[in-house]
Amino acid sequence: MTIAQQTPQADPQLPDIQAAARGLYINGSWRQSSSGLQIEVIDPSTGALLATVPDATIKDARASVDAASTAAPAWRATPPRRRSEILRRCFELMVERSEMLATLISMENGKAMRDARGEVAYAAEFFRWNAEEAVRITGEFGLAPSGTNRIIVDYQPIGICLLITPWNFPAAMATRKIAPALAAGCTVILKPASETPLTAYALAAIYEEAGVPPGVVNVLTTSTPGPIAAEVLADPRVRKLSFTGSTGVGRLLLAEAAKHVVSCAMELGGNAPFLVFDDADLEAALEGAMIAKMRNAGEACTAANRFYVQSGIYDAFADGLTKRMAALKVGAGVDAQTDCGPMITRKAVEKISRLVEDSKKKGARVLCGGEMPAEAGFFYPPTVLADVPANSEMAHEEIFGPVAPLYRFDSEEEAISRANDTEYGLAAYVYTRDLARGLRVSAGLEAGMIALNRGLMSDPAAPFGGVKQSGLGREGGQHHGIAEFMEAKYIATSF
Repeated sequence: MTIAQQTPQADPQLPDIQAAARGLYINGSWRQSSSGLQIEVIDPSTGALLATVPDATIKDARASVDAASTAAPAWRATPPRRRSEILRRCFELMVERSEMLATLISMENGKAMRDARGEVAYAAEFFRWNAEEAVRITGEFGLAPSGTNRIIVDYQPIGICLLITPWNFPAAMATRKIAPALAAGCTVILKPASETPLTAYALAAIYEEAGVPPGVVNVLTTSTPGPIAAEVLADPRVRKLSFTGSTGVGRLLLAEAAKHVVSCAMELGGNAPFLVFDDADLEAALEGAMIAKMRNAGEACTAANRFYVQSGIYDAFADGLTKRMAALKVGAGVDAQTDCGPMITRKAVEKISRLVEDSKKKGARVLCGGEMPAEAGFFYPPTVLADVPANSEMAHEEIFGPVAPLYRFDSEEEAISRANDTEYGLAAYVYTRDLARGLRVSAGLEAGMIALNRGLMSDPAAPFGGVKQSGLGREGGQHHGIAEFMEAKYIATSF
């Protein structure tokens, strides 16, 4: 195993990278891949090798399904109170180890420590929330309208679940799926992104310490996710696929799952509009814009992607946003002074640069940033583009980076029409002092989630998900998230 040493400047509580990279986690034990091959984990801040992890094979995938199947009956029969206590302990351990986990996330993902700490707090909350939900799974009992029988509805675990998570939130995207699945009584196989596997393995050790039995949670890293997913989904014991990632990959997984009629939950791409009306509180809108755009340096599916600003406030908003974006410090994620860390890969930087150059060629004005730096690491500067043309590529493609394109609009109807002019429908933001307008516009926007006069919408207690090409199903919420991992069983009786 090759380890490159990196010493964070912000915190003495360092993660044990070697322990996090010790092997696949199957049936409660750590093991190497059956092929002996490894995946390199790269530090985005320097481009240097951080660690290597096992590259799982189809044989390893089969072993993980076997482990999940063996553990399923006992976990399904575990009393809800006991499941709840284990999930609560997962929450407590994550909070206790929060600085270590945040540092690890920052090292392998590159995100600023402020954002990494926020992610850990958010990720841990899914365990606390679902610990409470585990003991509140109830059924239904009623009289049939005909009066001939009673209707009983029981909710049972759906079965073994394949969970596939992205690199941008390596802790939160895992716990948002694992916690409700375990609360429902399911066993799971987690396939984290190969760019950020260390956090998933560090969390697996926490689950084990918290009392999660062997085989209930299994973790595989692989450089061939397509064949691995196909193998797992083809096993009739696997009954659920929950995926967070791009719409393109989601379509492929849906097609694969359809072959075996596997239930799917999909949280896919976004192209979030951020609408600012003339009557908006300018300072609040600017503060919200910085949160909505620069959380995780723009590498978030809910990130504001298109800023539609009404003509009367456009210049003031553009000036204020430019000053704030230009003042951000770009640097290594583990540097305590960093506001904007690196992108995840060089390829990601090149995509952002391509979108910016396309907009510039079509007439957009650069107010700050806009040039790919030459230094080591995968950095792109915070950028504001004014008067971006509607035919630019970034108007229709998810940027996934620290670039804020500004578009003018005049009427409410125009704003809604332009905001909805996309195949995506995950998130949207609206700023106005007129509550009636805010609710009216929110109703007209084609998005699964709306932040009204807020720059942040994610909450474990609220249903997370999109419409159109942004996905299927919901995660989190009072019952939505856990319902994704349960089946309703109807029993007719005459007593």
